[in-house]
Amino acid sequence: QVQLAESGVGLVQAGGSLRLSCVTTGRTSSSYAMGWFRQAPGKEREFVAAISWSGSATNYADSVKGRFTISRDNAKNTVYLQMNSLKPEDTAIYYCAADRTNKYYAGQFGATYDYWGQGTQVTVSS
Repeated sequence: QVQLAESGVGLVQAGGSLRLSCVTTGRTSSSYAMGWFRQAPGKEREFVAAISWSGSATNYADSVKGRFTISRDNAKNTVYLQMNSLKPEDTAIYYCAADRTNKYYAGQFGATYDYWGQGTQVTVSS
């Protein structure tokens, strides 16, 4: 079994930066593609970014491309989401997820991910 735990400072002003971390325990994270998703109040969950198990492939939602960067450190079983130039519309609960089947890809579909963290709140004030 795999457990995912997100962390990161939750409140930032517009234009600011924030880095989220997601630590994987239970089994080595190097066997999984990892993704970040978010869900804002009253909206459906949406894809943010993903990275393959080796880190060679990444994928971003158009809304965050050029502002967010996903990376991973398999030695630390951790995946990161560096968020720059934050906007109020980035406010949401952010979830990390692990995909054990499609580890060579950076998938954007939540249905392919097997394990999910509890989420961490990110609030961007205007």
